[in-house]
Amino acid sequence: MIPHTQKRIKFKLLFIPFLLLFGFSIQAQDKKAKDLLNEVTSKIKSYDNIVIDFKYSLNNTKENINQDSKGNVTMKGNQYVLNFMGITKIFDGKKSYTIVPEDEEITISTINENEDDAITPSKMLTFFNSGYKCAMGVLQNIKGRKIQYIKLVPLSTKDKQKEIVLGVDVQNKHIYNLIEMGKKGTKTTLTVNSFKTNQPLSKNQFTFTQSKYPNYYINKLD
Repeated sequence: MIPHTQKRIKFKLLFIPFLLLFGFSIQAQDKKAKDLLNEVTSKIKSYDNIVIDFKYSLNNTKENINQDSKGNVTMKGNQYVLNFMGITKIFDGKKSYTIVPEDEEITISTINENEDDAITPSKMLTFFNSGYKCAMGVLQNIKGRKIQYIKLVPLSTKDKQKEIVLGVDVQNKHIYNLIEMGKKGTKTTLTVNSFKTNQPLSKNQFTFTQSKYPNYYINKLD
């Protein structure tokens, strides 16, 4: 069983790895990479809502860590419901509700989506728009899908990430996977198993209802 502290850290969904080479024309590749990222962003913003099922893998050879988890997230604008590692997190646009059934505990806090260090599912799909140097990587055929990889290197030396590789489906411009290599050798991979858009959602999809958790301890952080 994974300790609760580790669960909460991984729940933040820091992303992902590969070691890709620059081509002969770095400037041309940079422009192609940026253009593709802009296409991905435009496509994502065109949807009313997005529902994703994903696989999350954590690996560190030196520490002998090899763990896989599955999860899903429903997003509409900056609102979301995320289910991951037995924990549910609801963000209604103003407040965040982290529900931990194993502990019968709910943590309520206010999140400023505009803060750079606020890690949210919506940023998972657009985080690459700033703070990184990008370059085109390899083009792979994965189960009949052409996946173009883009290498992202953080501009800040204080960043804990060594590099991130983003896999984009060339045909539909959807994100296929995110691979992050940490400076201490930790590799995390998030792979999108299902990417659905414009789904019929309940009007209360992103509403927290406290009456559903009568015996839970409520921890209000603000």
